[in-house]
Amino acid sequence: MRASRRKPHPRTDAPRKRTPTSRAYAPHMPDHADRRTRLRAHCAGAGSDAALVSRPANIHYLTGCAPTGAVLLLGPADDLLIRPGDLPPADDQAPQIDGVRVHALGAPDGDPAVAAADLAREAGAGALAVEEHHLTVARHRALYSVAPGLRLTDLGRAVEQQRLIKDDDEIASLRVAAEIADQALGELLESILVGRTERHLALELERRLVDHGAEGPAFATSVGTGPHSGRAGHVPTDRRVEEGDFLSVGLGARYHGYRCEIGRTFVIGSAPETWQIELYDLVFAAQRAGREALVPGAEYRDVDRAARQVLDAAGHGEGLGPWTGHGVGLEIDEDPKLAPASMGKLDACVPVTVEPGVHLPGRGGVRIDDTLVVRPAADGGPELLTITTKELLAL
Repeated sequence: MRASRRKPHPRTDAPRKRTPTSRAYAPHMPDHADRRTRLRAHCAGAGSDAALVSRPANIHYLTGCAPTGAVLLLGPADDLLIRPGDLPPADDQAPQIDGVRVHALGAPDGDPAVAAADLAREAGAGALAVEEHHLTVARHRALYSVAPGLRLTDLGRAVEQQRLIKDDDEIASLRVAAEIADQALGELLESILVGRTERHLALELERRLVDHGAEGPAFATSVGTGPHSGRAGHVPTDRRVEEGDFLSVGLGARYHGYRCEIGRTFVIGSAPETWQIELYDLVFAAQRAGREALVPGAEYRDVDRAARQVLDAAGHGEGLGPWTGHGVGLEIDEDPKLAPASMGKLDACVPVTVEPGVHLPGRGGVRIDDTLVVRPAADGGPELLTITTKELLAL
């Protein structure tokens, strides 16, 4: 793949055109009541007549909001969103949630989770399912102490499993987030880059995300130049962009709570060196192999293997991270994990990233990262949400 000066060559793997809803899109209100009904049925089947949800993203999924420090109690009587008594001003507006009563604690130092256990006991619950993977040991003990007659069971990752497959409105929000990220990145590439610091570029990207309608960045924006390029999650420094550098960028937008991710690598100057072109082509091939493996029914680990084996065969296996992709949604790092030991199979309508990369110590490297939605071949295969060119641009 030759480097292109600003204007990219046509894609060798052109995606479907993105649905042109984007900024004009007004999502419908998700059926949060149905989501809670499904979770309640799961708990009943496991022998629990009430559930305590404490993980913020799970509360958001079930109610549409997640005030700081709040927990959600499902049944056995009312569904309650229990908030601390000293919420920050930004969170101090009581949300209106169909079928959920908002309960603010009177004591400013009270624990909503402990209060929820007490309320469940008073309502006659015999067993309360809790998210043990989210509760601290101290908080779990406090629940026992306030309601000793209440049997605590593990809710496990039941809500996360519900969140795995996204509905049309969730995917539409991800499309908008992806368009915002694409626009912010595209505008930056039209500006003068030489002499500017990684930190400055990262801050400008995050400002542009907000200017285009994002609630904020989906995660801390990463900009790596020269020897820093190609590092996963590199924290921007005061190093300045120089002629001949690789420039790698990782960013994402948050829209209606949903987060996307895009990563691209460019070269600064008109004539990339041979090693830069070869390394870029290698990572491009690995990323394409991973994307092509995204089909319903594919094993998580097989998708990882498709991307990983391209880099491993070229002698770069040792430097690879623990996974080559992961799910996205209300959190930037969700299930599934596309990793060598991951068990499970992809379903349609699951959004994931494919993000292999190589970093050569002292020289730099390449990362290419896309957000896609798994689709069957009959529907055109995986839907590419982040459509900024993957040609090697010389900026």
